[in-house]
Amino acid sequence: MVSEATASQRAAKRRALVVGNWKMNGSAASNEALLAALKAAPLGDAEVSVCVPAVYLHDVADSLHGGAVHWGAQDCSSHDSGAYTGEISAAMLAEFGCCHVIVGHSERRALHGESDRLVAEKAAAALKHGLVPIVCVGETLAEREAGQTEAVVGRQLGAAIELLDKRIDGVVIA
Repeated sequence: MVSEATASQRAAKRRALVVGNWKMNGSAASNEALLAALKAAPLGDAEVSVCVPAVYLHDVADSLHGGAVHWGAQDCSSHDSGAYTGEISAAMLAEFGCCHVIVGHSERRALHGESDRLVAEKAAAALKHGLVPIVCVGETLAEREAGQTEAVVGRQLGAAIELLDKRIDGVVIA
């Protein structure tokens, strides 16, 4: 249990975080224009990051390096290395200077059958390599209509809390 003083101290240190998920969008030309506009925008006190398709990580890292806007990836593997064709490890993402990685997005849970445990394992891999995992939680429309929102979100959060324990403080919940 976290004491109230500790919780309020942590809350006072936290900044707003705004993360743009590009999903499967972009092109070299449109990315360049978007990044130029983002770098010129007043950010205020918020921490800003863009999570981009892996094929654009190098270009985004080059463009944003040294600036106020951070970058991240849209997913990572729960494995550090191995025969996992198409996967990207958290260590690889850290080499690109990524700060954030999205795990457990509703589309990956629904379309790729990612379990709550796998999402928690991905978050653990991200933390191990110095990335801030953004763990997505949420119910489907059918679950919401059936009144299962609290149970679904509780189950999803529970898996992350169980595996990560005290490291959960390093996770962003979306």
